[in-house]
Amino acid sequence: MNAHPLRLRDYFTLNVYWFALSFLWNAMAPILLPALVLRVVDASAKGSALGTLSILGLIVATIVQPLAGAWTDTRTTRWGKRRPYLVGGTLFDVVFLLAMFFAGDYVTLVLAYGLLQVVSNIAHGPYQAYLTDLVPESQRGKMSGVKLAFEMVGVIVTALIIGNLVGQGQLLTAFLAIIAVLLVTMLITAWGVDERPFDGFVPATPVEHSARASPLHELMRLLFHSRDFFLWLVSRLVILVAINLVRNYMMYFLTDVLHLENAAAETGNLLAILGVAVAIVVYPAGALSDRWGRKPLIVLSGVLGAIGAIALMTANTLSAVFGAGTILGVSIGIFLSVNWAWGADLIPADAGGRLLGISNIATAGAGVLAGAGGWMLDWFNAQTPNSGYTALYVTAALCYVLGTLIVLGIVDKHRKEKASG
Repeated sequence: MNAHPLRLRDYFTLNVYWFALSFLWNAMAPILLPALVLRVVDASAKGSALGTLSILGLIVATIVQPLAGAWTDTRTTRWGKRRPYLVGGTLFDVVFLLAMFFAGDYVTLVLAYGLLQVVSNIAHGPYQAYLTDLVPESQRGKMSGVKLAFEMVGVIVTALIIGNLVGQGQLLTAFLAIIAVLLVTMLITAWGVDERPFDGFVPATPVEHSARASPLHELMRLLFHSRDFFLWLVSRLVILVAINLVRNYMMYFLTDVLHLENAAAETGNLLAILGVAVAIVVYPAGALSDRWGRKPLIVLSGVLGAIGAIALMTANTLSAVFGAGTILGVSIGIFLSVNWAWGADLIPADAGGRLLGISNIATAGAGVLAGAGGWMLDWFNAQTPNSGYTALYVTAALCYVLGTLIVLGIVDKHRKEKASG
């Protein structure tokens, strides 16, 4: 066991790779993939091509991430339990990022992107287990807050750097910037993290389960272990679909509806606004949910999200788009901060590690479902020019409403405990 409690440098080394993952994936979905698709397909099929690419990639992520984490749960090498997968996955990230950039046709792009999802999640799945491997339960809240801060900084930096690079036609430089960030943060984590628990860490009691239980049976048992957890998972899925529908096709919206010449740069600016709004509200939203309960804040985020989606649908100037983006950013910040805490309230105390993988069904699954928005975009645009964007944002607003209605049926355990106390 480590001879010291958590220090400032430990908060940094344990979380800096979250910045790289945020930098990679917040650049990929709204900026890089749309730009790469336009290089290899006809513009009339861009929405369905982008949607298909996103769906296939996220299906891979949904499968690989929990499997990689589970594999490393029971195996230790001379280089550590998680470290070899973090290092190996990141090195292969470099290979497949370059393969994506040099892809000369759509099939090659799909293959390279799918393999990027495989190797990135081989690193991601084991990396996120450091929280439960090393950090005392009493300090996991602070550690999770630092994690979210690194991710939000990643969103802002990504938007400002990658958006402007792609807007200036420097696509290769954008890819090299991502590669550099991945390699540097991987080295910091690999060298700086001691894979022995810190003082105060108490290992969780192993959970007994039937030796005859198949992986599918175990998955079903976890999914349905309580009505409230299942409803939480569904509501999370639906609301994340809304967030993805709003975000993923933004560059095409700015090009087709507002006729901006440098849509990539303005998409980056919009993402930066979203990131700042999220960063401002995450801590106060979490603190208020500790006092008032989780449900009221999630309902508020759903209402704001629906308003933001409708505002975006009716926006016809860049300033109106930025205004809608600010509303959406506040909504997303409240949701991300409070929803994760609510999920932790609803799971068994000894099942946190396994349920990280289960929750990815909602996170990655939302991206898969939102990928179908590309087909919707192309079909409606083929009927009436730009009507596809109206369909996208109406659907997003309806998803916010549906997710919020599902939330109303979940028992707010934290609020009940506060009231009884």
